[in-house]
Amino acid sequence: MTQIALIVDDEASIRTSLAGVLRDEGYEVIEADGGQAALARVAEHEPDVVLLDIWMPEMDGLETLQRLKAIQPGLPIVIMSGHGTIETAVKATKLGAHDFVEKPLSIEKVVLALQNAITQSRLQRENTRLREKVERRQEMIGQSRAIQRLREQIALAAPSNGWVLIRGENGTGKELVALTIHRLSRRADKPFIEVNCAAIPEELIESELFGHEKGAFTGAVARKRGRFDLAHEGTLFLDEIGDMSLKTQAKVLRVLQEGTFERVGGSQTIKVDVRVIAATNKDLLEEMRHGRFREDLYYRLNVIPFYVPPLRERKDDIPLLVDHFLDMFASEMSGAQRKSLSPEALDLLLAHEWPGNIRELKNLVERLVIMTPGPIIRAEDVPLAPAVARAAPPPSPEAWRRPFEAPSLRDARIDFEREYILAQLARHGWNISRTAEAIGIERSNLHRKIRQYGIEVARGDGSDDQDR
Repeated sequence: MTQIALIVDDEASIRTSLAGVLRDEGYEVIEADGGQAALARVAEHEPDVVLLDIWMPEMDGLETLQRLKAIQPGLPIVIMSGHGTIETAVKATKLGAHDFVEKPLSIEKVVLALQNAITQSRLQRENTRLREKVERRQEMIGQSRAIQRLREQIALAAPSNGWVLIRGENGTGKELVALTIHRLSRRADKPFIEVNCAAIPEELIESELFGHEKGAFTGAVARKRGRFDLAHEGTLFLDEIGDMSLKTQAKVLRVLQEGTFERVGGSQTIKVDVRVIAATNKDLLEEMRHGRFREDLYYRLNVIPFYVPPLRERKDDIPLLVDHFLDMFASEMSGAQRKSLSPEALDLLLAHEWPGNIRELKNLVERLVIMTPGPIIRAEDVPLAPAVARAAPPPSPEAWRRPFEAPSLRDARIDFEREYILAQLARHGWNISRTAEAIGIERSNLHRKIRQYGIEVARGDGSDDQDR
């Protein structure tokens, strides 16, 4: 694709000379004899790069530069001047110029400056796009009360420097919570360094955390900076801290108390400013009772406690999570059609208990996107654990008499509604969509009542597929 270069100079001879050179280099060239004309050309042609003179009547190059950047912030602009000074170059750079070339112009320097400006601008756009893509992947998805409460707590805690302890089962998104806290903190432009305490062997954990000097142990062929050092002025995320040995816990506690440490094999004291966020899937109070976790470290870390709920406690978020993952995998598979779930398939996902939490759901959706040939993912495409398919017997005749024996009208109403829903589910083959339609309520409302009354929806005989 031919790139468009805009030449802005009040001297026609310079414009003509530069235009001929740039056309020989493969550019499509447009010209402007001043700042106002340049603004009009940019609005009309959307050039890829601008070569802008500083000294022009009416509107000089610096004012033109400011106004061009206000219209199109990502537009690469190279400044040229016959009276170049360091002060002018610095001011132009602060205003957003990519480069500065002096007159009399060197054609080689001009061409190189334009190429570099275009390349740098393209890389900045790609970096922005990739950053936005990563942030979308790492967004907290959900509108359940539990997630709303978690977001509110993060918003309150993030701007502080308080240490954080995040509890939650595996796969619930503890790392995402830690990353969100960092992004909303005053340290957001500083490093976010993660350490998985369960994945690093005991003999290497101290070297990973604090670094080591050359020759400190066999294989230490050079000095290495530790994670505390790398996270200076930023955030250090200690994942699965409950798996850290008591010896390492003592050294981490010292860093938290004093803000200093020494590398393994070294004697130099290193001072760091680090915000620590720790996470665990263990009950640390129980670990403390058994002597496996230091009480002083627990209370040092547990300044701001967070709890990330398992997916079974926030099933209302499953449709949103599924849509998010379907969008994500469709974008990763360039050219692939975005797939969707049938209501019956979504019913299966809503009925599942998700012992692996969001990680399990994400992996299942990815598998379904890859392995389902058509655009619609149906119930028979969803491979879930047998626990989802436990059969539930239809209500017995005696069950209909229970409301009449209830101690209050409220209890009678609850008993009747539960047995009624059970009977209707059995009547419609345990298909939640058909049952909701038959009894005249929304499917989401029926799901809520099923959870409220602790009803286990039978899936074992495939009868939920009878309406297809």
